[in-house]
Amino acid sequence: MYHRFEENKYPSTNIRIDDFKKQLNLIKESKIKFISYKDFENYIKIKNLERKVLLTIDDGFSSFYENAWPILKKDKIPFIIFINTETVGARGYMNWDQIKEISKFDFVHIGNHSHSHGYLVDKSDEEIERDLITAKEIMNEKLNYNTKFFAYPFGEYKNSYKKIVQSLGFSFAFGQHSGVIDQTKNKFELPRFPINEKYGKTERFKNLMKTIPFPYKKITPEERYIDDNNNPPDVKILFFENLENLKNISCYSNEEDKWRKSKLHFTKSNELKIILEGKFITERGRINCSLREQNGFWRWLGIQFVVADR
Repeated sequence: MYHRFEENKYPSTNIRIDDFKKQLNLIKESKIKFISYKDFENYIKIKNLERKVLLTIDDGFSSFYENAWPILKKDKIPFIIFINTETVGARGYMNWDQIKEISKFDFVHIGNHSHSHGYLVDKSDEEIERDLITAKEIMNEKLNYNTKFFAYPFGEYKNSYKKIVQSLGFSFAFGQHSGVIDQTKNKFELPRFPINEKYGKTERFKNLMKTIPFPYKKITPEERYIDDNNNPPDVKILFFENLENLKNISCYSNEEDKWRKSKLHFTKSNELKIILEGKFITERGRINCSLREQNGFWRWLGIQFVVADR
């Protein structure tokens, strides 16, 4: 997941274009195939051991059009770019002529990123629905189609929000928690690896390319929107029984705004309880779990909670 390109004063959401080129080349050299949104719809339906990459870009910054688009266009690399309709044409953002231009290429898909790109998770269901409907109407007017793909602003969602997204005709919704997608993942809370200046350097990117899905049956609590009454949450992950070496799993969490290795307890052979020692005090609480496989790959699973009234 990318945002800005060569906007170096925003390191937390920016990637330097030389690093971006290196990343694309690493993917090609590793024989990992780029897939389009059409391929993705089929890929997620089946158990598939072939590793593939779906590029996604959020927000529609003009730096994408100026710096990344020429590279992707030249090599016809497929991607989804998620647009928040309220900011189209504003300073620093693409305008509708530019969006229409790129949308004419069959390897490009324009996804929905809401209208306002606000902290919608804190809003009422009626306000969330109104915002998303506005974005759908504008996209239909400007592009003459509506997408099945949605990306939550800031990667934040709650159960009622997911239901609204589904009720409005979307088939897939992406967050910003890290992980690898497979057929066991909820289609309305799909993970992505954020790539920026800090997490986009070559060595880390090589490590990301060694990640594989971490399949699971269920994560509780299902509600990812928490307040003082359930912060820290009582987190359990129910895995499939056939996962090998599960006892070697490691998890890290950022309660009290400090990343630390989490204490773990297996309540069953395939059910893991993650013991959090303090509250999540920033906007988003994160847990990342990994399991090293013998072939040098890593299973990776990320969970994100949103803290109310932060």
